[in-house]
Amino acid sequence: MNLVENLEYNTERPKLIIPEYGRHFQKMVDHAISIEDREERNKVAQAIISVMGNIQPHLRDVPDFQHKLWDQLFIMSDFKLDVDSPFPITSKEVLQQRPEPLGYPQNFPKYRFYGNNIKRMIDVAVEWDKGDMRDGLEYAIANHMKKCYLNWNKDTVDDKVIFNHLYELSDGRIDLAKDGENLTDSGQFLKNRVAKNPRSATGKKNQRSNNRGKKRY
Repeated sequence: MNLVENLEYNTERPKLIIPEYGRHFQKMVDHAISIEDREERNKVAQAIISVMGNIQPHLRDVPDFQHKLWDQLFIMSDFKLDVDSPFPITSKEVLQQRPEPLGYPQNFPKYRFYGNNIKRMIDVAVEWDKGDMRDGLEYAIANHMKKCYLNWNKDTVDDKVIFNHLYELSDGRIDLAKDGENLTDSGQFLKNRVAKNPRSATGKKNQRSNNRGKKRY
């Protein structure tokens, strides 16, 4: 009867601060806190750190990992453990302090189907000196814009639409319309897109033809 009355259930036990180490580690830390002699308390703390390091022996002697173990020891003790740490003791307030939000880049382009990289390429192109290299880059950018347009919008697109978008995105510094440029035909982009699709209608037709003469059980 006494054995039944002395059974401990997790629902009745204190909540573990770092559950990964288990309840026995937490009891070791609680015992270290209760030791009155400082020298003995330091020895017990060193022993606990050694046992914690045995869980990952390949990191046991790494200085950064040792610092992490000491931080976890103080966290499990709720910062009540008064021992001599070889590393600066992080305060409870610092650990509970919420980090500053990260400044993620917020880009809201007018023509999202082109992507942000197109705008970066245009910004680079307008800084180049006039010449064949810049002309080639501008033509390549326009062709890529046409390909992106066809991927997300229609089956055909007039080159004038691409030239107007490029003119607008470059703040009027790139105008291919006045140069009479002609971009790659839309059909070529669509043809390449179909060729890359492994589940084409031709493949399905050939599969049906190959299965036509086979017996079915």
